[in-house]
Amino acid sequence: MRLGLMMLMAAAICGTNAGDLSLTVYNQNLALVREIRELEIASGISTLSFTDVAARIDPTSVHFRSLTDTDRLSILEQNYEYDLVGGQRILEKYVDREIRVLTEKGSVFTGKLLSAASDIVIQTADGAVQVIKAGAVQHFDFPKLPEGLITRPTLVWLLDNRGAKTHKSEISYLTEGLNWHAEYVAVADQDDRFIDIGAWVSIENQSGADYENARLKLVAGDVNRVEEARPMFRTMALEAYDKGAEPQFEEKAFFEYHLYTLQRRATVKNNQTKQISLFPAARTAVKKIFIYDGGRDEKKVRVHLEFKNSKSEGLGLPLPKGKIRVYKKDDDGSQEFVGEDRIDHTPADEKMRILLGNAFDLTGERVQQSAKPVGKRSREEEWKITLRNHKKEAVEITVQERFQGDWSITQKSHDFRKKDARTAEFTLPLAPSGEVVLNYTVLLQW
Repeated sequence: MRLGLMMLMAAAICGTNAGDLSLTVYNQNLALVREIRELEIASGISTLSFTDVAARIDPTSVHFRSLTDTDRLSILEQNYEYDLVGGQRILEKYVDREIRVLTEKGSVFTGKLLSAASDIVIQTADGAVQVIKAGAVQHFDFPKLPEGLITRPTLVWLLDNRGAKTHKSEISYLTEGLNWHAEYVAVADQDDRFIDIGAWVSIENQSGADYENARLKLVAGDVNRVEEARPMFRTMALEAYDKGAEPQFEEKAFFEYHLYTLQRRATVKNNQTKQISLFPAARTAVKKIFIYDGGRDEKKVRVHLEFKNSKSEGLGLPLPKGKIRVYKKDDDGSQEFVGEDRIDHTPADEKMRILLGNAFDLTGERVQQSAKPVGKRSREEEWKITLRNHKKEAVEITVQERFQGDWSITQKSHDFRKKDARTAEFTLPLAPSGEVVLNYTVLLQW
């Protein structure tokens, strides 16, 4: 988007030069628009208008300043005009004024418009009042466009220039309607030991403006805002990646966030989703993990892929939050979709675990064998968990059991580890077509 200039009366403002546009997009339905351009401004008081600003601009965030002579160019007023031309708005402006109405049946009514709230009410020259159903109107004839209506949202400044005629100026503002998120595509190898993972960014623009040939930056992180952003964007599926592509973004830490700067200019059009490669595919080792949480789903065993986001493992990049889709090659070479999950902002050297779905050939069964009070504020429970492996290869399943209050396992058929204050984990090996039964007794106190 070019912040187009429209000169209004007062002291005339002369020609302008094309500007340098920058666009910084946050993943919270927010963007910062910044343009630097040369302006010729006559001495004294004049009015300057910028059109083509984003329709979802935050007017209170607008900032205009001279980079050439700040002390000698004063801003007396700043206004945001958004009373846009539209059929209903024109009708409202023409109340108590003369209009001409043509109906679908060919009737013509000319007179003073009394009301346009629902039906059209006109008083003709002879004093008669005509009520015309809105649905019967074919069109209206207006002598001219009423004052006060504009065709595009416009920023207007009242300036007092006491310095040079030419000012290198900066205009910036925040707008909603722009967002970005990461899309990760991973392809698992035949043995599920490695994945090739690449990333794209999806930039969606519903701000009401185009941004042409802009310097593009993306901010990853949770920036605090007073008004909570509204979710609004659809997701486009990416089913391929380029292993040989060069990185297009330069990444660096910025304040307490991460900044990704595109190493070329880009145009982001209104009502457009633009996708750009974030980094080319990299290979990293993964581990397939099966988890049975019978308290949440008695029958199903979930399957996860776990990997470390480290340079030694092939990645080691700050990963913006987004959706990760995983594919696996079939024997015929085709890539089949096997699951997807969302990841949060993840710094380098952190371990990541993504949920792909439920394992078809692994099942569980969880039965409470007994429950009895052993005191006023304690209870003893006995549980039996049965796991079955219908696969032709051995697997290892982690059983997660969750408790409320203070707990201690007093009897057990298998060892466990205390994952956290509420969770015990049992890791059980299962032979091909095998079955394992876990028994334990827990003392609960509150």
